[in-house]
Order: sequence, then C-alpha cells, then structure tokens
Amino acid sequence: MKRTKIADLFSQPKVNEHYLVKGWVRAFRSNRFIQLNDGSTINNIQAVVDFENFDEAILKKITTAAAVGLTGILVESQGSGQAYELQVSEIEIIGEANPDDVQKTVMQPKKHSLEFLREQAHLRFRTNVFGAVFRVRHAVSYAVHKFFNDQGFFYIHTPVITGSDAEGAGEMFRVTMLDAKNPPLNEDGSVNFAEDFFGKQVNLTVSGQLEGELAALALGQIYTFGPTFRAENSNTSRHLAEFWMIEPEVAFNKLPENMDLAESMLKYICQYVMDHCTDDLKFLNERDVQEQQSKPQNERNEMSLIERLQFVVQNDFKRLTYTEAVGVLMNSNHYKKKKFRYDVSWGTDLQSEHERYLVEKEFKRPVIITDYPASFKAFYMRANDGCEPGKETVAAMDILFPGIGEMVGGSEREERLEVLKKKCADFGIREEELWWYLDTRRFGSVPHSGFGLGFERMVMFVTGMTNIRDVIPFPRTPLNAEF
Repeated sequence: MKRTKIADLFSQPKVNEHYLVKGWVRAFRSNRFIQLNDGSTINNIQAVVDFENFDEAILKKITTAAAVGLTGILVESQGSGQAYELQVSEIEIIGEANPDDVQKTVMQPKKHSLEFLREQAHLRFRTNVFGAVFRVRHAVSYAVHKFFNDQGFFYIHTPVITGSDAEGAGEMFRVTMLDAKNPPLNEDGSVNFAEDFFGKQVNLTVSGQLEGELAALALGQIYTFGPTFRAENSNTSRHLAEFWMIEPEVAFNKLPENMDLAESMLKYICQYVMDHCTDDLKFLNERDVQEQQSKPQNERNEMSLIERLQFVVQNDFKRLTYTEAVGVLMNSNHYKKKKFRYDVSWGTDLQSEHERYLVEKEFKRPVIITDYPASFKAFYMRANDGCEPGKETVAAMDILFPGIGEMVGGSEREERLEVLKKKCADFGIREEELWWYLDTRRFGSVPHSGFGLGFERMVMFVTGMTNIRDVIPFPRTPLNAEF
C-alpha cells in the first residue's frame, strides 16, 4: 500500500478507507494509543492498537521517537481531542529508539528551554515548536520567490566568495588556501596573497547587492536570495555569522517606487503565511501569548502574533524623513520624561527603542524612515541634492516593524559617476577594487534602487520567536559551528 502523509489524511479524510502512515512516535499510552507525527503537519494522528492482537515484543518497540509504519482503517474518533483516528491492523517497526537514550534528549515529552534545544539542533526538528518554525520558514521562502516571480523579476545567484566589501564594515571571513603556519610573505612582512588560490585576498560575502546592481542594469529587475556572512564577534539575540539575505535591485526605480516594492513584498509574505500556515501559526500564536504573559508588563507586546501580522497587512506604512522622525521623538513625552535609554539628536543613528516607539506608540503602524544622514550610511547610497553643509543626507530608507524594529534597509543607488568616485575616496575605497562597479556608470547609467531583507529577521517576525538562533536550522555564532 502507498504511504499517505498525515497532512493529506487530515485535509481529505475518507472514513472507513484503509491507509498506511509512517512517522515517529510522540507518545504511546496504555499500550493502546499511539500519537504519530511525520513532519508534514503539526497535528498528530491518533492510532489505536488492540494490544491483544499483537505480539508483546512488537509493542515494546513502540517507544517515544521510534519510527513506525501503521496500516489501518480511518474512523471517526470516539474520544475527545481529535476528529479521526486510525484503527491499526498492521505495525512495522522501521527504526527503534532506546527509552533510556530518549530521556537525555529534546525528544523526551516535557518542556525544554530553547537553549537546551539549541544544544541538540540535530534533534530539535522533532519538537512542535521547531517543526512549526521550519515549516513556516519554508512558506516564507516560497512566498518570496513567488512574489518576485509573479512581478517579472529574475532570480540571480551572486558570488559567495568575493573580493569586495559592500558594507564597508571590514568584518569579513577570509577565504584562503595558504599555509596558516608558514604563509608566503612580501618584503614588508605582509602576507603575499598573489600566491593564494585566487591570486588576491578574498572573503565570504556580506551582500550580493553590488553584483545585483550589475544584473539590474541589463535585465531591468532582479533579486538575489542567498547566504551572507558577517564576522562580528556578537552574541546578541539578533546576530548570526551566517544568514540569508533577499536583495532586489530595479533599474529606473527611485526611492518612492523602492518603498512601494518593499511594502508590497512584506505584506504579501505576511498574508501568505496567514493563508497557508494556519495550524502552525495557531500553535505559535498560543505559544507567543504564553511567552508574553511571563514577561514584565513593560516588555510585553501589546498585540498577539497573528494581530501583528494583520497589523502589517491592513495598514498603509507611515512614511517620514529621518529629520521628521527625530523631531517626533524629541517632542514626545517619552523623551521629555527621559524614558529612552539612548539619547536622540540629529546626526546619530536611531536605536531599536526609538524605532519601536515610532511604530508601536506614535503611529501605530509600520514606519518607513527616509533620507538619513550620509555620515552613517554606505558609500553607494545616492547623495541628496540641496543639503545644508554639515547636514548631508542620502536617499536611504529603513522599514520598521512592531516588536522588532528595523526589518528592511535600502536606498537609491548613486548613479552619477563623478559623485560615486568622490564617495569612494571619502570612504577610503580604491577605485581599482571596484572598477567593474564604476564601469556600469559609464555605459548608460540610470537611476536605480534596491533593498535588503534579512530572511531570518522576517522569519522571527512571522513566528514570534525572539532569538534569531531559533529560526535557522543550524546557527553559526562566535565559538559555535556545531552540526
């Protein structure tokens, strides 16, 4: 008999039909009731065993975490908690699980801390929380591709190994084949990378944006969706050394069109998850409510997880400049009563507490802040015209969400060759390192814009998880590269 996935069994149940299901045992009660899950849904199928008809040696092997195949008839359940159950006629033990070993793992049927679950990332997929998170992660990924495909974008794979630093941060992982103990040296004692595999110093990429721009200036509209790397020695709940980025680039788009695209994409993703992840989202919403109740009152989200998703979909995003945002913050009672931990003044970057205040208290909807000071933004962002000396700004944008702060960062790109060359000089970037990037401004340069969305940050938002390590299968952080 062909195996039926449990998700399909529930979506199109046919009572009194024979089915074969395979999965992992979540519980076996009274030598009679098996809770079986195969990962296709958060819901278990209850299978009822008439133990008098089966060999005791077989029943002893039905332990938590064991893999089994069950054949039987689907009937309406006589008990509470489920609409249907499987009356078992055949049992196949596919993979045994020693109960003593199970007691030491996350598969033991009790509540575990998320930190303990991270230590067993190879097994945490088996839990309800992480089964739900990673099914939703898949849905978010698919929604991203579907959104851009339906709008006529082309998916571009940009290099993982690169000789450029798009962010200018310098915190990159070096890629080398040189002997670590005895590398070739130049006369001044520096490492001679000319003898390395690529003949130059290369690193793992921090962004596919610069290469994405090259494609957009020929194909019109493209997006990248790939791994990126940051060698920041940070152990916060919002940082990873390896994560995924979504970066569209669109020729002829200016900042308003860039904001429209980002807002449409974010709303689409949230709506897609609500439409296609009903059971997982219900479970995660209930979990989020319980988590909020355990926090101090001033740290709780005012909205539940599902309400936050609806909040994004149902509200037009508020748009204002950085200068206007600073004015709003400085005129707020929150600022006047010194409730902000960090000060607010023109020329300093906004902190997460400021961003959340604007979204959750002031405007009560997602916020897009534009036209930031050039002093703390990247070299490739287009310089705004007509700025006062000392108050130069760039055509940048950040999108702020409830509970999380910045979700998207983007800008118009500097399309004017001479301005871009001057910015490279101001940032200490040698023109010969980015000759290919500058070249695109020599041959039919046009206004163009793009943005970056940290994929894991988006998954955090739609699942309600508060630590970024819990929305990627195998987190890479300082001193942690297990699995």
